[in-house]
Amino acid sequence: MKNFLFKLFSLAIVILVSAQVQAQEIALQMYSLRNEMKTDVKGTHALIPKMGINFIEGGGTYGMSKDEYKTFISGLGLSVVAVGADYKQLQENPQAVIDNAKAYGAKYATCFWIPHTSGKFSIKETQEAVELFNKAGKILKDAGITLCYHPHGYEFTPHGKGVLFDELIKNAKNYAFNMDVFWVQMGGGDPLAIMKKYPNKFPLLHLKDRAKGTPGSSDGKGDVETNVVLGTGDIDIKGLIKQAQKSGTKYLIIEDESSRSVQQIPQSVAYIKKVMAEK
Repeated sequence: MKNFLFKLFSLAIVILVSAQVQAQEIALQMYSLRNEMKTDVKGTHALIPKMGINFIEGGGTYGMSKDEYKTFISGLGLSVVAVGADYKQLQENPQAVIDNAKAYGAKYATCFWIPHTSGKFSIKETQEAVELFNKAGKILKDAGITLCYHPHGYEFTPHGKGVLFDELIKNAKNYAFNMDVFWVQMGGGDPLAIMKKYPNKFPLLHLKDRAKGTPGSSDGKGDVETNVVLGTGDIDIKGLIKQAQKSGTKYLIIEDESSRSVQQIPQSVAYIKKVMAEK
């Protein structure tokens, strides 16, 4: 009997650990299909489940009413898991962010940019952002929404003994991060090292690979055509996926800004699934 209970307990532990390791879902940032949406909104949406993706990061309705859009994507088997959270909106009307997220049943809202003069992001803007993200993040958290910040590379400007991003992440009390691994590396950061140092700060990841030989950028700008199929560039995508499994990152969000996104996204999905299946 004891032996049986021990085996049962061991099996339960294995199942629990396995569930935790394989907790990730693949999602798509809708900006990846912005060009195709200009000519065929419904047909482009219909491509997404065919790519093996059922979760999207969006928040817009592409000319439809919100109810019409929700019915439309639901019919395709798609769910919105994260919406955008404009910096000014967080300052002036965080409730609007909450309302938009809740309308879709999304649990995450991401701020993609901290306003600043190009090339002049400083400790001043950093501290102001920390204060806002913690204040608005508390309001969102109380409503069941996690506020995330998406770095764009300019946050890796040297500051003190480190970089400005250190201030953003060390002082994050009521917000988390949606790390765009491409932009972090573009800015001179090491996305995998950051994830390992702060394993509980990244419920969302933007997975985007960079063509080998691409020069860095400190202003959040770069050639979108350097976005390549995951696993073929110079970013350690495999290491990031494995770390995401260990850290419990909820959604691995593919963002491909290149003109080849429709062709590349299915290949990136296949790569993620392959890495996730490896022991």
